[in-house]
Formats: sequence, C-alpha cells, structure tokens
Amino acid sequence: MEKHLEKRYGLTTAIAMVVGVVIGSGVFFKADDVLKLTNGNLVLALLAWGLGAFSMIFGALVFAEFAQRIEKSNGIVDYSEMAYGKKFGYLVGWFKCVLYFSTLNAIISWVASMYTMILMGSDNPSNSPSTWALAVTYMLIIYLINYFSPMLAGKLQIGSTVIKLIPLALVAIVGIISGLMNNVTANNFQVAMDNIGNNGGTLASAVVATAFAYEGWIAAVTINSEIKDSKKNLPRALIIGTGIIFLVYVMYFLGIASVLPTADIMAQGDNAVYTAATKLFGSTASTILIALVVVSCLGTLNGLVLSTIRIPYSLGIRNQGPFPKQMSFIDPKTKMPTYSVIFAAIVSFIYLGLWYCSINELFGRFIGLDEIPIVMMYGLYILLYIWYIRTFTDLGFVKRYIVPACATIGALIILYGGITNPSVGLYLLVSVIVILLGLFFYRKEEA
Repeated sequence: MEKHLEKRYGLTTAIAMVVGVVIGSGVFFKADDVLKLTNGNLVLALLAWGLGAFSMIFGALVFAEFAQRIEKSNGIVDYSEMAYGKKFGYLVGWFKCVLYFSTLNAIISWVASMYTMILMGSDNPSNSPSTWALAVTYMLIIYLINYFSPMLAGKLQIGSTVIKLIPLALVAIVGIISGLMNNVTANNFQVAMDNIGNNGGTLASAVVATAFAYEGWIAAVTINSEIKDSKKNLPRALIIGTGIIFLVYVMYFLGIASVLPTADIMAQGDNAVYTAATKLFGSTASTILIALVVVSCLGTLNGLVLSTIRIPYSLGIRNQGPFPKQMSFIDPKTKMPTYSVIFAAIVSFIYLGLWYCSINELFGRFIGLDEIPIVMMYGLYILLYIWYIRTFTDLGFVKRYIVPACATIGALIILYGGITNPSVGLYLLVSVIVILLGLFFYRKEEA
C-alpha cells in the first residue's frame, strides 16, 4: 500500500500557498477592526499592520531555515518533533488539526459566504440562513475538489491568488492617487497626528487583529513533502510570499483610508471595501470587485483545506492519532489520504456550527474563535525560535540571534494582545482539555 504523497507542486504553487492563504479575507474584514481598536487613529493602525508583518516576516525567515534542514511529511509537526520530541510533535499536529486549521476553515467559509450575500444585496449578509447554508456549500465543494483532484486544487490556488490581487491593487493604487488629490489622506493623517497622544486605543489588540489577516503563511510548510526540490523552493516561497503580502496589505489599507474618512470605515465595517470601490469605480465596477473578493476568500479556503487534510495523515504515518492505519491510507486513484480528508472535514464542519453559535451568542456571549487559536500558535512559534537559537550553532550572528529575536518580539506582542481578549480564559480552558484528550490517541513506541 502506498504511504507517501507525490511531489506534485512547484515553486509557483508554494508561493501561491503563502500569498494565497494569507491574502483572502482578513485584510477585508479586519481593516475596520484595526481602526476601531486604535480609536480610528490611522497612524497607530498602520503601526499595528507593520508590527503584525514584522512578526510574520521574521518568523518566515526562521521557518525558511527549518525548511532547508528538515523534511518529512508536515513541516511544523516535523520541526516540533525534532525540537522537543515525538510527543510534543504529535500534540502540535493534533492542535493544528483539531483547534487551528479547522477553526480557520469554518470562519473563512463564512466570510466568503458573507461577501457573496453582500454581492446579492442581502439585508443581513453576516447572519442570514442563506449565509450559513452557502458557507456549508462552499466548504463542502472545496473539500471535494481537494480530494478528487489535488492538482486542480493546486491550480486553483495559483489562479485565485492572481485574481485576488486585482481588487487589492486597484483599490490601493487608485485610492491612494484619489486620496492625494482630494485631501482625504492628508486629513486622516492630520487627525491621527493631532490625537495620537490622547488615543485610548489598544495597540497590542490591534496587532492581534492584523495577526489574523497575516496568518496562513505557515500553511505552505504542510505540503513540504509534496513540493519539488522542497529544501530550496519552500524557503524561497516563504521569503518571497511574505514580502509580497506586506507590500499589498499596507498599500490596500492606505488605499481604503485615502477614499473614506476613518470614521466612515469603522461605521461601514465589513462593507467598507464595497463602499470604497463604489466611490472609486461606480456601482457596476464595485460589484465586479466584490465578486473578485469572494474568489479571493475561496482561494484562502482552498489553501487552508489543502493544508488541513494532510495533518491527520502526517500523524497517521507516525502511528499516532485516531485510527492511524486508516489516516495514513492513500487512495490509489486520487493519490490522496481518504480518511484523513474525511476526519478533517468533520472537524471543520463542527467548528462552523460553533462559529454560528458564537455569532448568535448561544454561549451567552461572543467567543473569539477567529483570533485566539492564532495567539496560541505564536506561543508555539516562540518555543521553536528558542530551539533554533540553541541548535543552529553553525549560523552567523545575525541569522542565529537577530532574526529569531525579532520574530520572538513580534510573537510576544501578539501574545500580549491575546491575553487582553475577554474570551481568552474560556478558550484556553477548552483548548487545554481538547489537547489533553489528544493524549488518549498517543502511542508510545515499543522498545
């Protein structure tokens, strides 16, 4: 029985994984959140976007070094196992599948559905029955595509990445030019500078919001064993991809802030991109742009699903996790791990139900499932950064100390912001319980 996934993806797909998974939804529906958390101060909001990128870029440089040295079946599980042992590596894989990627799948399918409903003129795009039905449909379709045609999934990742850059580039370039001509940009900066000393916003919390928008760059390492010449192409993809993301995000945010006053962006919320596009290009063109945003979100969902379905498999080939023989089985026709796909899909749909409950406050209040798992991931990254410094003694001073130190500083800012989240206590309690449940599926190696 075949136990290894094919090397089917090249450098372009790897870059598309980094760029395509990150750029897709967060930049659209977190722009207003970042402004709200900084009390509408454009300068502090831009600083938050910069700090979020700081953590991502230096983190990617560290993981690029990991990718050059370690290759097995699933990047971050491999690195964690090498750093702190098999049990730790297993728990990281369990966390990534059960608490991290599956949560993001659910939220991104909802975001794609929400923007589709905005496109259709819905009065309640974020929480109508049609929104949730469409979210289920989107996620099901993406899982089926990734199982039955993994090569098509890779091509969709490349295509959707190119498409999603169109609305961002148009809003960024045309918006900045327009803002310079009509003084909206200057006014927003002037108001920000006048109030920067009196601002009561929480910069660390704003950085956490940007962390959600930046998150996903790590997804590329989950297909490291399927990337051709992975030890060269994966590091290149991480470095090139994160650089593109930072440039695009800052330009887009400036573009939006050059079209609408910051107060209007906060008032419009998730609909700000539609309002800005209508003001810049007219209603017909803005409708087309929102359609491209939907494609962008679906591209992100595709990349996340592409990553998620490989994690139970990566545990199964280690004889770990639930039903390891089944999880490691690769269908000879699709060349994909059948039961790993099914398990990942079930968990993702469970989280979609939990996100519905959170949005409707069926738990008594809203639970921030969209940001807290990312905060926990950055805690894991810090442990890996420490191991990097201790282990890679052959590196020069800058690569061994400065790069991981910068990545750690960025991660600590995100951790600090996460601690201030009112949902963090409950979520951490549930997370610890779920992670400990994973120990029931851990098998000690026979002597």
